[in-house]
Amino acid sequence: MVDAVVVGSGPNGLSAALVLAAAGLKVEVYEAARRPGGGARTEQLTLPEFWHDVCSAVHPMALASPFFRAFDLGRHGVELLQPQVAYAHPLDGGRAGLAWADLDKTAEGLGADGAAWRSLFGPLVERWQGIVTTAMSDYRHPPRDPIGVVRLGLRLLEQSSPLWRARFRGDVAPAMMAGTSAHAIAPVHRPAATGAGLLLGTLAHAVGWPIPRGGSVAIVNAMTRALEDRGGRIITRHQVESLAELPRARAYLLDTAPAGLLRLAGDHLPDGYARVLRRFRYGGAVCKVDFALAGPVPWAAPGCELAGTLHLVGSEREAAIAEREVTAGRHASRPYVLASQPGVVDDSRAPRDHHVLWTYAHVPNGSTRDVSDAVIAQVERFAPGFRELILAKRVVTAAEQPAHNANYVGGDISGGATTAWQMLMRPVPRWDPYRTPLPGVYLCSSSTPPGQGVHGMAGLHAATRVLRQRFDIRADPLELVRSLDHRAPAH
Repeated sequence: MVDAVVVGSGPNGLSAALVLAAAGLKVEVYEAARRPGGGARTEQLTLPEFWHDVCSAVHPMALASPFFRAFDLGRHGVELLQPQVAYAHPLDGGRAGLAWADLDKTAEGLGADGAAWRSLFGPLVERWQGIVTTAMSDYRHPPRDPIGVVRLGLRLLEQSSPLWRARFRGDVAPAMMAGTSAHAIAPVHRPAATGAGLLLGTLAHAVGWPIPRGGSVAIVNAMTRALEDRGGRIITRHQVESLAELPRARAYLLDTAPAGLLRLAGDHLPDGYARVLRRFRYGGAVCKVDFALAGPVPWAAPGCELAGTLHLVGSEREAAIAEREVTAGRHASRPYVLASQPGVVDDSRAPRDHHVLWTYAHVPNGSTRDVSDAVIAQVERFAPGFRELILAKRVVTAAEQPAHNANYVGGDISGGATTAWQMLMRPVPRWDPYRTPLPGVYLCSSSTPPGQGVHGMAGLHAATRVLRQRFDIRADPLELVRSLDHRAPAH
């Protein structure tokens, strides 16, 4: 008998396992894939020696989330590389908005809208830690930084209403704001998407949008080493079909979508709870296109070659149209394309003088369409000559995403539709959203608060409840994480 079993080894499953192991419990993790990590994996997807991130690629939360601030990836051997430009938003005509780490430098590049950008993000950057702590909370307790929350709330109300038009005079700053909000795969001026955009925009100037040397797998490797150092065990290539097949334990934590809980628990869930899980809404999806390139992307706008991340959609209006189309279940003719070029800081990702380009195009949930031609067209639009650099590409449609990660239902990488209600009350409207009606069974995935992202906080919140409710351990979970041993990675 073990103390706790975790199903799924994504960042939330691993963070839950780490908290429990740090408390002295015996933990086993079961993973269906051949390697742990869930969406945080790095593999040779196109050509030999071209290393692509399978899902997550850029990691502001690796420096910002309370879990990773306590874990301290640098202390565990992970090198987080900072592009000079956190993100770029190119526009037609060889122009682009550039989000530098320096807020004042960013404002200077926005001309007449510089002061408005500074007044939008400056007060948030000042209190970024309190804002992140609230945004990464379980949404069931009063905020620790009410002033920061008020500042964020006022800007959220403005940017998710027609008042946003009164702030900016040009077209670059609104496009940048829409580009960050569209990360939510939801209409860009809805509250949940706006909140995501404000948070990501704040982190660009507060901690940056770093890229781990060697890819996202570096984060997972650090977490798995720390878990194994504390006696934890990870069993890969093991597809769990039912909770009944797992070893006896006092707690089970499932890093799965609601659909996964329904599959694993079968008819054991109460009818009412199961009915709510079946009504859980999955959101817009992605078609993933990876490229192996013969050289760097030839961006037309100066500064884009320095950016780790790019939002390829054009104007604010084009971003709004593209996201509305996806929400309505239609393919946008010019989709929103999120791109990452890790080679700007990490020369280990491709052979010398070569590069990889990571892209997501937003598409309707369940889409079977290969939209790589539309992706290439969007890149070529802002980087003429891009087509000639393509050595190989790999496409994973939205419908194919669940074969790589069962949590990506219909290609939804966010763990559920990004709406204000569903962010607060995911997956069910209960005071304890992690605890299921089954004794000792908990959810710890991004389908629970605080939602999507590589932050480890859903796992930490679930594990905190497990410690108290199943083992009567009331230690501070972040202090437990800080106590984890570390050792240098093997070379």
